[in-house]
Amino acid sequence: MNSAAHVDNNINNWKTMGMTKAELVVLIAEDCLGWPYVYGERGAYCTPTKRRSRADALGAGMPAEAAAIRKGCHVLNGSRGDCSGCKCYPGGAKTRCFDCRGFTYWVLLQAGITINGVGATSQWNTIANWKVKGRIEDMPVGQVCCVFMHNSKTGKMDHTGLHVGGGRIIHCSGEVKVGKISDKGWTHFAVPVGIEGEFNTGHTGANAAVVTKPTLRKGASGAFVVECQENLLKLGYDLAHYGADGKYGNVTIREVKKFQKVCGLVVDGICGPMTWAALDAAIGANG
Repeated sequence: MNSAAHVDNNINNWKTMGMTKAELVVLIAEDCLGWPYVYGERGAYCTPTKRRSRADALGAGMPAEAAAIRKGCHVLNGSRGDCSGCKCYPGGAKTRCFDCRGFTYWVLLQAGITINGVGATSQWNTIANWKVKGRIEDMPVGQVCCVFMHNSKTGKMDHTGLHVGGGRIIHCSGEVKVGKISDKGWTHFAVPVGIEGEFNTGHTGANAAVVTKPTLRKGASGAFVVECQENLLKLGYDLAHYGADGKYGNVTIREVKKFQKVCGLVVDGICGPMTWAALDAAIGANG
């Protein structure tokens, strides 16, 4: 496990190497593997004092979380008098601690990207955070972005992490760990504003990412929806009084179906790879 000082030094070095923000996010997330989970934290140093203050703040309102914070610390659980020997204190140096949304927030912040929200649900619901968001099955495999786990019973997002390309997820649950989309019930993805469009600038290898336009279905929103709508308007399609409002609703679906019929495509109102290609070709042909 890396110390906080080691990771901070790496981040400073990487920023001088001309990397894209997507590449920075991947490297930073990987450098944090093993760092501990502490509910409510987003990058503070993991110390007994910090853990105690967080547990005390949770108090009787969230007793399970408060108990877990104390239990996970050798000092607070009484097994040792100091941090020596704790895996969260490698080589006598501090690490940082997070909850799930604190991890995504902190990693993205180090790369110069800010996502707001006090929890996974509020992060997801803050429209200004995202370039585009949608269902996990529509996420391009090379897209570095946030992923979420939706609870259909509560209507909330129970968990969040970072997709670092190729179906790999790095998230904080117990500790910062790496897994696959199939390991958890990941249901949604969201591309942060500022990370897309920064790929393929001369960097190659495992950490390079590919920009692919997402598949747009009913309920999608964001800049890619605006692009689709603006293309339809340029081609003479009627979006009524809505215009290019960034919301993939019934009117947009109706006009996409008209366009698909003209192009001989499957008429389903979904703007996927074939429809995107046809739109781009039609716009190109019109100058």
